[in-house]
Amino acid sequence: MSLALMHAQKNLGNTKDNPSVGCVITKKNNLISVGNTSFNGRPHAEDNAIKFSTGSLRNSEIYISLEPCSHYGKTPPCVNLITKNKINKVFFSIKDPDSRSYNKSIKLLKNKGIYVNYGLLNKKANIFYRSYLKAKKSKMPFVTYKLAVSKDYYIVNKKDKYITNQYSRGRAHLMRHNHDCIITSSKSIITDNSKLTCRVHGLEHRSPTRIIFDKKLRIPISSNVYKDANKFNTIVFYNKANNKIKILKKLKVKLIKMPIDYKKNIDLEKALIKVKNLGYSRVLLECGVDMGESFFNNNLIDDFKLFVSKKNLGKNGKNNVSKFVKNITKRRKIYKEKVNLLGDELFSCRLK
Repeated sequence: MSLALMHAQKNLGNTKDNPSVGCVITKKNNLISVGNTSFNGRPHAEDNAIKFSTGSLRNSEIYISLEPCSHYGKTPPCVNLITKNKINKVFFSIKDPDSRSYNKSIKLLKNKGIYVNYGLLNKKANIFYRSYLKAKKSKMPFVTYKLAVSKDYYIVNKKDKYITNQYSRGRAHLMRHNHDCIITSSKSIITDNSKLTCRVHGLEHRSPTRIIFDKKLRIPISSNVYKDANKFNTIVFYNKANNKIKILKKLKVKLIKMPIDYKKNIDLEKALIKVKNLGYSRVLLECGVDMGESFFNNNLIDDFKLFVSKKNLGKNGKNNVSKFVKNITKRRKIYKEKVNLLGDELFSCRLK
């Protein structure tokens, strides 16, 4: 089951409405096949594992990170594939919250004489599937806020564009790959001229959709996010139009007019509901502290990821955020992730 969860990690954030599932098939104490949900959600993990196997699967065991589907959708139910291939033992970690499948596979499989056991590594699976569980229960997407700081908590380096090292930045690109959407502010784009793409070799095509909050359409047309908008999905939430509208549409930028709140900023809650309705359930929030604090104060952040550089910036540092970080992690458990960033560190904190 641990191996199944490892394979589920492969396409996390890249399976659209479907959950990212991992699957392992064994027979006579030998591992004979593995599979995971494919890019864009199909085929399912069980289907892939069965197709990749060689020889008969009669009397084999299948381990699945999530309850196998039992309904007809765009593909036949996976329980049918399991019974058709004479697999005689099914293990899955947690039940699928999707009402079409929830708690239905057990009865269907047992009626075919198949042994079923669920609950293996359920604590680990519940953590892994937090975004999927929220997607099925809430009108809001799952939001992870990422922030990079120096060792002395500055977010601007006066002498260099970067705060953290290349290994931290590589890890941040991998985070982008595991989310289907990035949200940022016009201020961040104007300041950094970021591309907001996944620049990990082999994963460039997995770059998430970029959603930019630009109330008055202030971002210059020459910005990087507009130069490649024909290759990477780019959406702008705005409130007041200007003469850039026609140009942006020609550049294949999708424009969505959004309401503003009492502070005359784009209404964050309504914006996130719109993001979810557009089909995005895993959001990576990449922005400065002003926007991050607004999300935090409105209780809209689920996870907080903090990259800490091994270097102090001292006089070369600008915009110290130590108070904000202390506030966001106050009375919450924060833990250091087990990744080697050659001196830099990555900390995680669950806010919900």
